Amino acid sequence: MKKIILCLTIISLLTISCQEPIFKHEESREIKPWRHLNFDDAPDKFSFAVFSDLTGGERPEIFKVAVEQLNLLRPEFIVNVGDLIEGANEDPSEWHQQWDDFDQRASKAIAPIFYAGGNHDLTGEMARSVWSKRLGSRYYHFRYKDVLFLIFDTEDNTPERMKEIEHMRTEAIANLKTDGWDGFNKSDYANIPERTAGTVGSEQTNYFLKVIADNADARWTFVLIHKPAWEKENEQNFSKIEEALSAMPYTVFNGHTHLYNHQQRHGRDYINLATTGGHQFPEQGHSFDHFMWVTVDNDGVTLANLKMEGILDKTAHIPLGGDTLVFENK
Repeated sequence: MKKIILCLTIISLLTISCQEPIFKHEESREIKPWRHLNFDDAPDKFSFAVFSDLTGGERPEIFKVAVEQLNLLRPEFIVNVGDLIEGANEDPSEWHQQWDDFDQRASKAIAPIFYAGGNHDLTGEMARSVWSKRLGSRYYHFRYKDVLFLIFDTEDNTPERMKEIEHMRTEAIANLKTDGWDGFNKSDYANIPERTAGTVGSEQTNYFLKVIADNADARWTFVLIHKPAWEKENEQNFSKIEEALSAMPYTVFNGHTHLYNHQQRHGRDYINLATTGGHQFPEQGHSFDHFMWVTVDNDGVTLANLKMEGILDKTAHIPLGGDTLVFENK
């Protein structure tokens, strides 16, 4: 046994010694035209992208261009914060057609996309049934290179409340079509707490509490959630999630408002993304099409906003004829 171990050790050392160095040069002078060789290539390092709402008044062609831009950037994978289809239809075939349209565009991405649901994707029994048939779980988690990802469902209401909300939302959308945003904002739906902050139910909460406990050794945790559940008055469930994460480093990404906002909460970054194709509200704040570019290594997390209007291909143009599109109303 000792001889076998010795032989394996020698083979391993010989393999390492025979590997080509990753950096070679022929500069023989003591002074060299660089200051250090600490390459930013740690084996634990990776990058991923986050895109935001593309529906809720989707503007044509934006998401198609977004996928092509992400292919230029080459993240290891892509996540999002929901509102992937427009929804709001009583015909199940129309729901499937909308998902087919999204899937067709999303399938052009080189990297895998991990779906999250928003109110446009998950409001009502039909929406949830179609999601279940096509995508399975409405909330889930995964772990990549010892980093934990938690994907929430903020339309997690009781069946009775879900029907009430769906009815109010249908009326609100009808108001929007006839009277614009003023009509929508005067509707019952626009003024219920579930519309702005959503709901995270007890079963979902218990699921994530167990996931967090089982992954307490994760080097970082990312929360992907459509609505800012922590803003709901007298909210009980998401606060339990925050308490469970209190001893761990984490970052929260949400969408829904179509307005960019960064805040520190419990000493962590909570980032409300703007849009990746959804309707914009420039009069209300930072409203622009973008991605978040996230880099993780053992030193922590780096976050960068990449505006779509500034991501050009090698010809100095936005891909797929995107030069003619408006990504931010200024």
